[in-house]
Amino acid sequence: MAGKRRMCTSGIGGQAVLEGVMMKNKDLYAVAVRKPDGEIELEQQEYHSIAHGVKFCKLPFIRGIFNFIDSMILGMRCLDYSAGFYEEEDTSKESRVEKEINEKREKVFSAITVAISFIIAIALFMVLPYFLSTLLEKYVRNASVLGIFEGIIRLAIFLIYTVAITAMKDIKRLYQYHGAEHKCINCIEHGMELNVHNVKRSSRFHRRCGTSFLLFVMVVSILVFMCIQVDNRALRVLLRILLIPVIAGISYELIRLAGRSDNILVRIISMPGMALQKLTTKEPDDDMIEVAIKSVEAVFDWRSFLDENFNQDTEDKPVAKAPAEVEILS
Repeated sequence: MAGKRRMCTSGIGGQAVLEGVMMKNKDLYAVAVRKPDGEIELEQQEYHSIAHGVKFCKLPFIRGIFNFIDSMILGMRCLDYSAGFYEEEDTSKESRVEKEINEKREKVFSAITVAISFIIAIALFMVLPYFLSTLLEKYVRNASVLGIFEGIIRLAIFLIYTVAITAMKDIKRLYQYHGAEHKCINCIEHGMELNVHNVKRSSRFHRRCGTSFLLFVMVVSILVFMCIQVDNRALRVLLRILLIPVIAGISYELIRLAGRSDNILVRIISMPGMALQKLTTKEPDDDMIEVAIKSVEAVFDWRSFLDENFNQDTEDKPVAKAPAEVEILS
């Protein structure tokens, strides 16, 4: 970011998709995709949380659980939408009935994919670290110390996984769109007009990033599992699965705090996640930034936001209060 500017949280969040960006503001989301012919296709729709209308689900530490689930559902939906533009040539000769049947199949397949991905993630990041840590039981007798080793193993697996997928060619472009998403939000949250020039000057790192959220999950799990000690191994594994919603709820509150505050403590706890974003975000080109801007403008009136929260003398302008709810960035 060129120069030091005050920040005002917008509350919008997003996700990189195949050759595009999804942006979400409250119940409205938009997906902008650069099609194979170079044109930008934009879809705007509403998405209501699975806990929509249930006040209990908006309570602190509870809301994060449903926010996490909603992010997975909407994320998969948007990925499927963006991927569809690169399958059009194969489906152009299908009849209307065939297309409807295939769409239903794709929805079922997507649901199965989400479920399988979730199971693999639990096995890889929750269960496997525990079993690997049990190999140290002969040498480490203290349960709390063993829990720390388990956490270190979990962090190591997460970092290895993150580095490994970075080497994939398609993932690099996805990370460029990820960078475009962050840069657009940073641009308006630091009081600058949303255009390609200003977005290019903005940072590709953001405290509300999903990468930071996942890192919080890894760290919080260490603390939670250290507090829960049982002798039965099967019960230990079961608790690691059952406590995932608790860990997600705590992690959401931390990432939410990071997006709302700029005090020294928040900056310190945000540093590891921001550093990890050097792997999961890349500098986008101008075309990618244009796609991200289209997505932002479809769900967020950034001009009114700048009028309400910033003026020419930004340094003298107090930081506005953050909205009641904020979205996690991908």
